[in-house]
Amino acid sequence: MNKERKEAWMRIVVGIVSGIILGAWKYFIALLTVINFFYTLFKKRRMKELAEMSEIWNTQNYIFQRYLIFESNLRPFPFTKLKKSISRFGK
Repeated sequence: MNKERKEAWMRIVVGIVSGIILGAWKYFIALLTVINFFYTLFKKRRMKELAEMSEIWNTQNYIFQRYLIFESNLRPFPFTKLKKSISRFGK
């Protein structure tokens, strides 16, 4: 089996595992967003850490999508370290 074909099959495994993790993480972010909304209304300041965590999720989701459509060979979390922003790994 050649390298490209093997990598294509590996994308199925990576897609399933990363997809489950990112999907669960998405619901967690949505819940925290609602909490942050009310926190901001009453405390008159936002939780900066939540915005940073949401950005990490956005970045990981972007990496995941690029990997699945064969735009990039950079594997998404948990197969690589978490990237905090898009600018750290470029296009």
